[in-house]
Amino acid sequence: MCPKVMVVDDEPDNIELVQMILEAEGIEVEGASSGFECLDKLDKVDPDLILLDIMMPEMDGWETFHQIRKKNKDVKIAMLTVKDQEFDKMLGLHVLKADDYITKPFGVKQLVRRVKALLDME
Repeated sequence: MCPKVMVVDDEPDNIELVQMILEAEGIEVEGASSGFECLDKLDKVDPDLILLDIMMPEMDGWETFHQIRKKNKDVKIAMLTVKDQEFDKMLGLHVLKADDYITKPFGVKQLVRRVKALLDME
């Protein structure tokens, strides 16, 4: 069965880029342009991994993370963000317990390697 990744980002170009990269690796990708859309799609899509932007209008990635955890404690979540300060990484990885913290811009090989590791595809 093909692994599924949901990309949550308010920039459609970012979703498309990640989708092109991961689908070339045989990974199914579903996009969501907001935290609300992510939560709405969560049960229908049932992703193996969520790549979650932090800086989004209305509901930011931190709040979206908390709402996802209320609905699904087991889905892996990696923050995918331009927020590259050490404080943000510590918050994401050690306070929220995100499974990974990937900063934009990212290299294609780096993204593929880290997503495959999270999906146990390596």
